[in-house]
Amino acid sequence: MLLKFLLRVLWLTYCWLELGIFSLFLYTLSYFPDRLLKPWYFVAFRYWCRSFVSALGVELQLHQKNRFPIPEQFILISNHPSAFEDVGIPTLFNVYSLAKAEVADWYICGRIVKAAGNLFVKRESKESRRNARDQLVNALQSGKSIAIYPEGGCKGRRLFSSFRYGAFDISMETGVPILPVFLHYESQADFEWRDPQTLVHKFWHMMTAQNNRVNYYCYDALNPADFADKEAYNAHAYNLFLTWQAKYLE
Repeated sequence: MLLKFLLRVLWLTYCWLELGIFSLFLYTLSYFPDRLLKPWYFVAFRYWCRSFVSALGVELQLHQKNRFPIPEQFILISNHPSAFEDVGIPTLFNVYSLAKAEVADWYICGRIVKAAGNLFVKRESKESRRNARDQLVNALQSGKSIAIYPEGGCKGRRLFSSFRYGAFDISMETGVPILPVFLHYESQADFEWRDPQTLVHKFWHMMTAQNNRVNYYCYDALNPADFADKEAYNAHAYNLFLTWQAKYLE
């Protein structure tokens, strides 16, 4: 048991040193003009996310429950119980994420996330939400895939009472299908984001969790043409997530 603990400490120390060096490298490059960073910086960002997952000591598993191939382009939606999704989702999926505006101000990490081309929104600002919507549509029209959390933020280990309509409205406008991914943290209390916890505090919880296994379940994409309006689209997706919640969390 002691040997196992020491090996884990040595491994995490190595991972954090690697992440630190990688972070400083990408942070320095983030000051370069955008035209010099695209598109390779986003590829490096995804490797950085993978490095972050290793440094946290998390065993991240993708479970492909989909019966049909994942579309080449999609709008990924998922539940949002933790801050871990910010690195977990890009590690497994080639997506540009919509994050709260405060993420851009995070020390070092914020500049890296922003330079990679991810999008930000001030949730309390109607104008910011409108601008974010336009940017998401533009990203899709340029051929990118995006990730949106339809609960509108971290709402706890169980689903919020409803999904917001944004992802479904954009999907119907652009014709890009929605890829639902259900997130399951086996040690829920350690990963769940709760106010007034700090990000560093949360990282420590993740690293010291008794069960470090994280399961991301990918299901079949939803075609916007199958729904009469965004309300029906939203309700169908939300009911799917309720079914998966009952399966994995109840």
